[in-house]
Amino acid sequence: MSLPHAILTALLEKPSSGLELTRRFDRSIGYFWSATHQQIYRELGRLEVAGLIRALPSEVPVRGQKKQYEVLPDGSAELARWVDESQDPKPQRDALLLRIRAAAVVGPRGLGGELRRHLGLHREQLRTYEAIEAKDFPPGRDGDQDRLRRLVLRGGIALETFWLSWLEEALAEVEDMEGPEAGARGDAGPSVGA
Repeated sequence: MSLPHAILTALLEKPSSGLELTRRFDRSIGYFWSATHQQIYRELGRLEVAGLIRALPSEVPVRGQKKQYEVLPDGSAELARWVDESQDPKPQRDALLLRIRAAAVVGPRGLGGELRRHLGLHREQLRTYEAIEAKDFPPGRDGDQDRLRRLVLRGGIALETFWLSWLEEALAEVEDMEGPEAGARGDAGPSVGA
């Protein structure tokens, strides 16, 4: 149920067309709540039918013209209601963690390369977040909206920092297993969570 709320949030920040909204998702909200362009357009239609948003009237109707959407009072009320409700954390689902668990059964061959690739991806994502923080949150930007937006960004930075630390530990373990004595040992080690 969160995609409609992500769209309401983005439209309350700035009325947008579907195309502008998908671009904004790619640059901000998409870092922590991803959606395809098709999902966004489909949800815009649902929100409009539900009376939570509306297409802004066009001065000159032109076939194929981009609709600009804005949030209606019922949409603002729905977003406020959603912010106030409680929600439990979602269970972690990560294919890399499952692959490592599978490697405990079939062996870690090739896993080191994948861990190195993920390490590079997380380093790049951390650099991106740090660049956004430096650009968008200079000293003195401390209004409530900025503080809350920065808090989300700091959460992303903390997650990337965690992944870098954990991936370095995992890579060291896997490289140790892939060493010359790993084949002689013939053991996959203890079973995680078994």
